[in-house]
Amino acid sequence: MIKIVSYRGPDDEGYFLDNNIGLGHCRLSILDLSKAGHQPMSNETDTIWIVYNGEIYNYLELGEELKRQGHTFKSRTDTEVIIHSYEEWGEDCFKRFNGDWAFAIYDLNNKKIVLSRDRFSVKPLYYTISNKTFYFGSEIKQLLPFLEKKELNRDVMFKYLKQGLIDFNQETFFKDIYKIKPKHNLIVDLVKGTIKEIQYWDYHPEEVPEKEDDAIERFRELFIDSVKTRLRSDVPIGSLLSGGLDSSSISVVAKELTEGELNCFSVVSKEKKYSEEKFVNILEREKKLKVEKFFLEPKFIWDDLEKVLFHHDEPFGGFSAIAQNKILELIRKKTDIKVLLSGQGGDEILCGYRKFFFFYLKEEIKNGHLFDFFKNIFSSLFYRTILWQFSLAEAKRYLPLFQKYNDPIDSVLKIKGDLEPIWESKNLKERQILDIDKYSVPALTHYEDRNSMAYSSEIRLPFLDYRLVNFVLNLPSFFKIKNGWTKYILRKSLKELPEKIAWRRDKQGFINPEEKWLKSDFCDKIINLFKESKLDEIGVLDKNKLLEMYKKFLKGDRRIWYSDITRFLIAELWVRKFIKYE
Repeated sequence: MIKIVSYRGPDDEGYFLDNNIGLGHCRLSILDLSKAGHQPMSNETDTIWIVYNGEIYNYLELGEELKRQGHTFKSRTDTEVIIHSYEEWGEDCFKRFNGDWAFAIYDLNNKKIVLSRDRFSVKPLYYTISNKTFYFGSEIKQLLPFLEKKELNRDVMFKYLKQGLIDFNQETFFKDIYKIKPKHNLIVDLVKGTIKEIQYWDYHPEEVPEKEDDAIERFRELFIDSVKTRLRSDVPIGSLLSGGLDSSSISVVAKELTEGELNCFSVVSKEKKYSEEKFVNILEREKKLKVEKFFLEPKFIWDDLEKVLFHHDEPFGGFSAIAQNKILELIRKKTDIKVLLSGQGGDEILCGYRKFFFFYLKEEIKNGHLFDFFKNIFSSLFYRTILWQFSLAEAKRYLPLFQKYNDPIDSVLKIKGDLEPIWESKNLKERQILDIDKYSVPALTHYEDRNSMAYSSEIRLPFLDYRLVNFVLNLPSFFKIKNGWTKYILRKSLKELPEKIAWRRDKQGFINPEEKWLKSDFCDKIINLFKESKLDEIGVLDKNKLLEMYKKFLKGDRRIWYSDITRFLIAELWVRKFIKYE
């Protein structure tokens, strides 16, 4: 199992066996590069053992607190801090951790194994039960040899093809393989043979400033501290820079905290419509950021499709995952950087996506705030922000009537299932929590982790610091969306950002010419692939109807989003690679 994912930790490996218990670990050395960081690691009495992937960013503060309680340390690792925290506070220790983790603790005295996963799905942890044996691992491919048969989970595939959903619950694309929920522990009782799930943390009410200036200052403090703690490393750190608001904020703050010793990396396109290069150039010029640019070619995407599927184990959302995989491969080939900062999570906690604007307007109507409702509409039209970027094909997944009665995908699919009610929420805060827990962040962190670990590097996400997330969720909606602008509090709080970045009107993200490639560069390949569809053979879809839908897409049918075509393409290649046929 360890050899299968050795790329996740090429610096060291270790094993622990105790009767019918086995733990294995391959290490990516980030903190304390000496042999003292070897895993599996134990306490002084060898009664607590751990295998661990991730980072606890507040390990220094926790270590000092534990020293005052009489604990002594043999290393400078956060791994040892977890062990002593568990000794001191038991399972209550997990809520004290500020970080990204997946670990298993073998507690010999209490005859149990505790598996724990961080609050926001950053680090993966999967399990299966076969022949009365419990197996767990960082990636699905480690568990596949223990399945009697690699069988497709048809309900998960339905929601992926129909609604574009990934990682929205505990299930995977493989029947009988599950993931541990974020902010949960799984307790395996080794005497009774039982498994119990326990939630160790949840969002909670928090007193937030009422005045705008005070809220802005508190946000700024939390954000800067989040970036600062994520710069703790004994190896070089860099930053992924798209030119958007989130990654620019992180890169500018990190540069100041490291006194300029920060390497930034950007993907740019030769096609101006899709390129963020002009914004990257502004940051280079005005903030003196050191940026290395990578140009993305369509051949990278097609050539790397199967390789990225291997590392992800499951279908993914689109070509941006392949593009990111390529940039991370190039970074590791050309530099010695093992840790990278990324802006994922910013859109979810600060309402950056276009959909949030409409959920906000819905909330304003519900609360009777008609003045603010119309003010935001007119401001958005005046400043040419969100409303200028509306797309029916993209928005259709949030339109229940369209999903049920007018979606061309329905004629293609043979499999049926219940729709996830992704259009429902009581208010903007609830909508944000749904995206953080189910519909957005888990899919994004999935490909952040697989793409980075494929090349033995680690990605850190300052916007998903639990203190920052909880604070922003408790803020009134008008601190997040105001006068037609999304991410209002971030735009106001970081005075260091160039104005052309801080008040960008458009929302791009990590984009690429996906629609163009589907309609030109990849057209013949896609048609040939769909003509011999394995998805058709196993009863998932009708290949003739799929080819009809693709031809309508090529002719410009506005009901069909380019992402719809990409999902069928990725699902087809995934089934060929992973699912065996009789």
